[in-house]
Amino acid sequence: MANFTYVALNKQGKEVKGTIDAADENSARAKLKADGFTPLQVSVAGVLDKNISFGGGKVKTRDLSVLCRQFNSILKAGVPVVEALNMLENQTGNKVMKKALNDTRVLVEQGETLASAMSKFPNAFPDMLVTMVDAGEQSGSLETSFERMGQQFDKTAKLQGLLKKAMIYPIVLIVVAIVVVIVMSVAVIPKFAEMFAEMGSELPAATKMVLALSHFLMYRWYVLIIMVVGAIVGYKITSKTEKGMEFYGKIALNAPIFGKLNVKSYSASFSRTLSTLVGSGLGLSQSLEITARALTNIYFKRAVENTKKEIEQGVNLSMPIRKSGVFPVMVPNMISIGEQTGNVEDMLDKVAEYYEEETELATQGLTAMMEPLIIVVLGVIVGVLVLAMYQPMISMYGGLQNL
Repeated sequence: MANFTYVALNKQGKEVKGTIDAADENSARAKLKADGFTPLQVSVAGVLDKNISFGGGKVKTRDLSVLCRQFNSILKAGVPVVEALNMLENQTGNKVMKKALNDTRVLVEQGETLASAMSKFPNAFPDMLVTMVDAGEQSGSLETSFERMGQQFDKTAKLQGLLKKAMIYPIVLIVVAIVVVIVMSVAVIPKFAEMFAEMGSELPAATKMVLALSHFLMYRWYVLIIMVVGAIVGYKITSKTEKGMEFYGKIALNAPIFGKLNVKSYSASFSRTLSTLVGSGLGLSQSLEITARALTNIYFKRAVENTKKEIEQGVNLSMPIRKSGVFPVMVPNMISIGEQTGNVEDMLDKVAEYYEEETELATQGLTAMMEPLIIVVLGVIVGVLVLAMYQPMISMYGGLQNL
């Protein structure tokens, strides 16, 4: 199969452009005609025309937030959906999003609903967005659906940004520590090794270990690369299995310092997503199903899936949430109050706001704690290496003084 760019006329006689996969040019033209287009120009897509993507071709949450807000503004101005899609396609710089918008527009021009067309491009449009668009089309409030989703994606992007910020310092610490060890092992320690060889004396165990590390990094560095690549590949494979998801999910919830931060983040994500879906008019069961798919931690996902089953049997929402044991006590308590007052949506909003604020405060505290920790850890690493190198000389000078 090859990728072709085309210029064609749609059923309304309007000129449209896009890409299509086909075995050859004749097949591409036949496909276009079958879809109701009159092809004017069809040619093999060049390298610059192809939609190259990295990391699985996923669209960032921030891009989705901008898309929804722009869609909402354009629709409120009275612009038809097809023209809105065309305008958004021309504005976006994300190639995956651009192609998805183009192909969505083509399908809508052929008579499909916007939600049905968007559902065919899951890499660009997540289930939650498609469901909200479908609800908006059925209720005649498409602008409101995009407005809600814009707020949802904006909150989600902010939360993701906070978590990434919390991870920056540990990563910086590890990277800098590795660089320091490598530089000292390759550039400094070998000079001491030559001097120790000339001395011919017995070296302390710490010095031997440091010299062995230096020798390994200089002459067996490829083994380290193989181990790192193997660890990454192993994680990629195991994280897709059920046992792997359970293992990494448990680490995420119980890890020192980061465990509580993750629990707060998942609680905020659950509350915000469920509130958005329920507020759009979707049933609680369907809202829980979509929310479960949006959660990344398997324990939270299972808790929400089990909650869906129980509420379908007539149980109140707060009860299975409480029994799951993964949510903080405040979550079921607030939901219970919402059930008693008939205002679950607002309570979920308040829970989301609370845990989003808690996540932000925890991130700020973690960042403040990491700054001096980096200095201390690097000082310890450098100190150990220097001490290991100078210990033999100190011992030698001590022996000379005793003569």
